[in-house]
Amino acid sequence: MKIIGLDVGSKTIGVAVSDAFGWTAQGKTTIQWDENDIHSADEELGKIIKEYEIEKAVIGLPKNMNGTIGERGEASQRYAAHIEEIFHIQTDLWDERLTTMAAERVLLEADVSRKKRKKVIDKMAAVIILQGYLDQK
Repeated sequence: MKIIGLDVGSKTIGVAVSDAFGWTAQGKTTIQWDENDIHSADEELGKIIKEYEIEKAVIGLPKNMNGTIGERGEASQRYAAHIEEIFHIQTDLWDERLTTMAAERVLLEADVSRKKRKKVIDKMAAVIILQGYLDQK
């Protein structure tokens, strides 16, 4: 079963996809979207879901450091419900605390320039979210 991992921000959605065995996560793309129009990424995301025959989505859930759900977490919960309704696939929310910082650290260690980091940080965060989920299974 292939799983898609999503790092949902207010302007972009980082996308990663698992291999068929559910062992590894590969970064695929970053989708530009408008959070105020929840359907704005549907077409591009739908193409990815169809192309990779996705059966489940793992969506990063940004919790506050004390474990509570804030405004960004509620936005992720709304987007998960949207994914289930539009694409008819199961979603799981995955605690994504510190994933963007971890992605930044990986890219810094790889000596990726600031300009290039900005372009791939959300995709890398999606990989970290999905890989954490896969490793836990």
